[in-house]
Amino acid sequence: MIHCFAPLIDTSSKVLILGSMPGIKSLKKQQYYAHPRNYFWRILYTLFDKSYEEDYEKRRSFILEQHIALWDVLQSCEREGSLDAAIREEEVNDFDWLFQTYSHIECVFFNGSKAYETFKKNIGFKYEGITFQKLPSTSPAHAIKVEDKLESWKVILKKCNQKII
Repeated sequence: MIHCFAPLIDTSSKVLILGSMPGIKSLKKQQYYAHPRNYFWRILYTLFDKSYEEDYEKRRSFILEQHIALWDVLQSCEREGSLDAAIREEEVNDFDWLFQTYSHIECVFFNGSKAYETFKKNIGFKYEGITFQKLPSTSPAHAIKVEDKLESWKVILKKCNQKII
């Protein structure tokens, strides 16, 4: 059984990005999106026109400064390897608690289909005043051009009151 990380969130977060479950590299490093070929951090830094930083603590600070929070739909599961297709015995996180505790979340973006489908099936889009949108996965396993991923992810800028690049 593997478990997700605590949410990376603070009281100024307006946008929540949800993955399914951290991959093997992320779990080993105890860092969101730690696989070197996952485009998550590079896409976010590009969106906000900032220079990418290797230091994880700086990345954590950066994302919170943009009023963005991170978490995963799954609290725990069984999985061999890192692929979402291998996930079994799913347990979802407590989103009633999250949205009550952090009532300023306005928009939830799903990093890929597995996060979206699991949330839709097990939790639902029942939270008033919150919009939900699926984005293409930043994982290297999702084989579309990084430029196409970046274009789709630009929608986050609108929610963070930033100019569109």
